[in-house]
Amino acid sequence: MDSSCFTESIYNLIPSDLKEPPQPPRYKSIFKTTIKNDMKKIKTAMKTMGPAKVEVPSPKDFLKKHSKEKTLPPKTKFDWNQPRKPAVPLRTDHPVMGIQSGKNFINTNAADVIMGVAKKPKPIYVDKRTGDKHDLETSGLIPKYINKKDYGITPEYICKRNEEVKKAQEEYDNYIQENLKKAAMKRLSDEEREAVLQGLKKNWEEVHKEFQSLSVFIDSIPKKIRKQKLEKEMKQLEHDIGVMEKHKTIYIANK
Repeated sequence: MDSSCFTESIYNLIPSDLKEPPQPPRYKSIFKTTIKNDMKKIKTAMKTMGPAKVEVPSPKDFLKKHSKEKTLPPKTKFDWNQPRKPAVPLRTDHPVMGIQSGKNFINTNAADVIMGVAKKPKPIYVDKRTGDKHDLETSGLIPKYINKKDYGITPEYICKRNEEVKKAQEEYDNYIQENLKKAAMKRLSDEEREAVLQGLKKNWEEVHKEFQSLSVFIDSIPKKIRKQKLEKEMKQLEHDIGVMEKHKTIYIANK
């Protein structure tokens, strides 16, 4: 019997108290599938002999003799009198030592810090709970445009357009006036319009007063006709008063 087999069988019979610690789970990247897909894409793009699309060379650009040889710079004559680099110091040369400055760097730095203007921090804003910072000036949150000198001022092109509209309206009014004059129409003045309006109101009051004096019971045909007539007159007067109050410019035909 082989001794190695005997030794192995003996160790297997001995009870072992030691237990192997549990192995922690292996780390697995969350980008594993993404990387695999990217590698597949790269490999599939180069599966052909060379790139998939190669520009065909032109027949005119054929290879010429000595075209790939490197061109050397032009020859220059060497001049022994040209200035050379400084010589290397000798072993016996020692650097200059013992030179000290009388400047107090501590006081100078302290004075520079005290007298210097403090640097303002760059304005930022945070828009996420993770603390991502962004520039505040280019974010649109600072009211820059309302602080401009020309903010709230009507632009020049709008003023020009308003003037053109006003001029067009005046030309249209003049055209209407000329047409009305040709059609023998007369425009009522403000005093005449006000007098006509007051007369209509006075007539309405008289008709209304007469309507109020009617009997409560309309038991005959003449009373019914009279009531309808007064209602019609009041309605017509109310319509005329509304027209006169609504339109400030009134034209009437000349007789």
